[in-house]
Amino acid sequence: MGVKTNKQEYFEKLKGLLEDNKSIFIVTVDNVSSQQMHEIRSSLRGEGVVLMGKNTMVRRALRILMADYPEYERLLPHVKGNVGFVFTNEDLKTIREKIFANKVAAPARAGAIAPGDVYVPAGNTGMEPGKTSFFQALGIPTKIARGTIEITNDLKLVEAGSKVGASEATLLNMLNISPFTYGMGIAQVYDQGQVFAPSVLDIEESQLLKTFLSAVNTIATISLAANYPTLPSVAHSLVNSYKKLIAVALGTEYSWEAIDELKDRIANPDAYAAAAPAAAAASSSDAPAAAKADEPEEEAEESDEGGFGDMFD
Repeated sequence: MGVKTNKQEYFEKLKGLLEDNKSIFIVTVDNVSSQQMHEIRSSLRGEGVVLMGKNTMVRRALRILMADYPEYERLLPHVKGNVGFVFTNEDLKTIREKIFANKVAAPARAGAIAPGDVYVPAGNTGMEPGKTSFFQALGIPTKIARGTIEITNDLKLVEAGSKVGASEATLLNMLNISPFTYGMGIAQVYDQGQVFAPSVLDIEESQLLKTFLSAVNTIATISLAANYPTLPSVAHSLVNSYKKLIAVALGTEYSWEAIDELKDRIANPDAYAAAAPAAAAASSSDAPAAAKADEPEEEAEESDEGGFGDMFD
């Protein structure tokens, strides 16, 4: 009876969160401690809700809810492994930063999958020369300096995605290197009915705008070449048609008010060429005159100021 009640409560909670939030982070929680989970929940308080549960229970609840919300079917393929949910209505990038913020360093363990490349830095290890053979077995170049082992070159000891061997784990622990960090990861993002990879959040609005404008230009080019009108090509078609109309008007006696001046410019270029310097000279000569016209006003203002001062002298 208690188990059934717990399942019903979980179902109601999941249903309420799905209905109240437009976005969901499907998060991986491998190697995440209970203390980390507590800190993540605290950092998201008021902005997001973390919900964990057995995958079978989650899938069953989603299938029931799919009758009213068919878009939840997109979540089912990603409910696998050690995952949980973060529900939110806030900015996705902000919530992602808070999810990633809580990470802890951890020593290498034999058999663990390396989340990133692990390097052993060059430098003095402080170890006695008797352990030189240990470094040689791992192919790490060393030399003896001042009675201790010194690594001569940086070396990539473990590649990302590969298992950490017992010897590599022992060496890293001997060197006090904790190369791994563990925390919540993000497997997928669900937003308003769509599921996508978290890398999509790294795309800036400027990139989207640039891609969109490029697509519009491509459509317009194809439409003009195929003589098939589309919204992006209409403006270009109007401009091109007007250019053709001007060409016809210039080649014939057909005319209208807007084209008369252009025809006159083409027929009498010398008249317009002479008018341009004259207009420029007139404008330059008007400038000193305007400046002189302003001078008496300034003098009047100065005399007024003098009179204003005299009243109180």
